[in-house]
Amino acid sequence: MEITDEKNYLKALRFKLDSYSPLIDTTWDELEQIVQFIILTKDELLLGNGYVSPNMYFVCKGSLRAFYTDLHGDIYTKNIFVENNIAGSLASTIQRKPSEFTLESLENDTILIALNYTKFRKLIEKHADLKNCYISYLEQHWIIEKEKREISLVMEDGIDRYQKFLDLHPNIEKRISLHHIASHLGITSTQFSRIRKKMKDISKNQHM
Repeated sequence: MEITDEKNYLKALRFKLDSYSPLIDTTWDELEQIVQFIILTKDELLLGNGYVSPNMYFVCKGSLRAFYTDLHGDIYTKNIFVENNIAGSLASTIQRKPSEFTLESLENDTILIALNYTKFRKLIEKHADLKNCYISYLEQHWIIEKEKREISLVMEDGIDRYQKFLDLHPNIEKRISLHHIASHLGITSTQFSRIRKKMKDISKNQHM
């Protein structure tokens, strides 16, 4: 598959980075020189458990999931990444150690922008605006959102977690396996089926 919309995808990446902390044009010009586009088919692995991840990724189109597999073979979905999200195993990338989870494409023609972390770090050391952007990104996703998710798993029921997930990702249940969503929400497929039925019944009653 040939990528025909590279300029718009790069604009989306620039917009995403600017949302954390604005970049000046000269910094962006240098950053643009280290990007690479990747296309994945459905179920294709981007990163295998036990491999070192050299890149950070920006999802241009499609979706990914990050999942663990325990000693019994049970699978747990850690994260689901859709368009305009930054994905990867950042702990593996920073430490240059094997990743503890797997990254897998959930849709055909998933398009990513890869940023080589070694080259990215050199640009961070060179440009204060990119450093501020990176710090803001880490604070938002590795502290604030991580804490919110941990609290949600303990304090909120499955319906609340699912509704928040839908608010963040409208129509996602039409694009990816419901099993993956249930795993991400920390509930069984049976529980998830009951939750979806209950939400449909509530919605139906509200419109009567």
